[in-house]
Amino acid sequence: MRQHLWQYLSVRLITGWLVVAILPAIILFSNYIVSDNIQLTQVNSVIASSSAIVLSIIGLERLTQFPGQKSMVTVLPTLLSVGLVVGIVLLVFRLPYSVYYLSISAVLGLVFCFVSQVILRAVTQATIGYVPIGRCQSLLDIDDVRWVELTPCFEPASHSRMPFHAVVADLSDKGLTAEWEQLLAETAIQGTPVYNVLQVRESLTGRLPIKHLYENNLGSLLPSQSYLLLKRLLDTLVIIMTAPIVILIALLVASIIKWQNRYNQESILFIQQRIGQGGKLFTMYKFRSMVANAEANGAQMATSNDMRVTKFGSFIRQTRFDELPQFINVLKGDMSLIGPRPEQLDFVERFNETIPFYRYRHIVKPGISGWAQVMHGYASDEDETKVKLEHDFFYIKNFSLTLDLLIVIKTIQTMLTGFGAR
Repeated sequence: MRQHLWQYLSVRLITGWLVVAILPAIILFSNYIVSDNIQLTQVNSVIASSSAIVLSIIGLERLTQFPGQKSMVTVLPTLLSVGLVVGIVLLVFRLPYSVYYLSISAVLGLVFCFVSQVILRAVTQATIGYVPIGRCQSLLDIDDVRWVELTPCFEPASHSRMPFHAVVADLSDKGLTAEWEQLLAETAIQGTPVYNVLQVRESLTGRLPIKHLYENNLGSLLPSQSYLLLKRLLDTLVIIMTAPIVILIALLVASIIKWQNRYNQESILFIQQRIGQGGKLFTMYKFRSMVANAEANGAQMATSNDMRVTKFGSFIRQTRFDELPQFINVLKGDMSLIGPRPEQLDFVERFNETIPFYRYRHIVKPGISGWAQVMHGYASDEDETKVKLEHDFFYIKNFSLTLDLLIVIKTIQTMLTGFGAR
């Protein structure tokens, strides 16, 4: 299927560079250009603007490749992050620059990226043909895709341009006849990718189905060991850099909890044993958000409108401020900023017996936030836990800095909206 011109990264890069970096330079510096008297300040400013817009467009391209997220949400955080990096470089090396030019360029960059993402979303709705056999019918409940049912009379060789972005089939179903196999082979020859149903479901939902995760697939879920080391370093740097703000918020939250519990003398922190990397126990810290003796009858999953949660506890759960003490766990090496949420021992023992491959989520360090948290929220029963585990497996399989950055952005969004809080 012919791609829209705007879907090509090179087109967006060139257009963005011309609009954001070159256009304001021509308008503001035209006299200097004509007189051949270009200043170092102007050169530095154009280079800074060019670097910022190129990095922003590439960053948005990488962040929006993951499923189940609205691309518009990533625009402002991406631009702010890139602008901060470029600003730090200018200040550290004491390079002269034009504030007026960079201000105009920044506004144009913001408008361009928003408009670009609007156009991109409008032209990138996938049209996927599917063979109506086996598990393909289960894909039809996935939104933002135009599904077209194929028939045996479909002749891919008769199309100069295939009308689909892709074709999907349940390649393991016994009902897939030789006639269908020949049609799928011809489709691939004509240049349209043919995918198995499991690949498509994973890429569109951000979940890796547990029931199809056989032993010979586990090798694809091994996280990058080099990124594990880099991730540990980044966690430490982020905590050190954000410490002043985090400590201030933590002291305020602790003071309110202390005042709230002034009559029952309950501790400010909730301390509990959780399962970490490799299935090892560690002590996890949280701000107390529930009433005293909330788990007197044993460990229980949080539910919607949980009566055990205090009024202020509900607020810090929605904003995720109750997780701030876990920065201590990250510094100790028990946790990471991003990863699967650590579970209680009772739940882990139960899920190990009832959910296949549940232990595999412990191959990486648990996190304060994670892909399952920002995509699904809290789980209140075993069925929801299975869905969250599919998100965890997707995270482990796609373990990367790009996915972690996207989770950070969506975590901020979650803190502002209270998504998934219980």
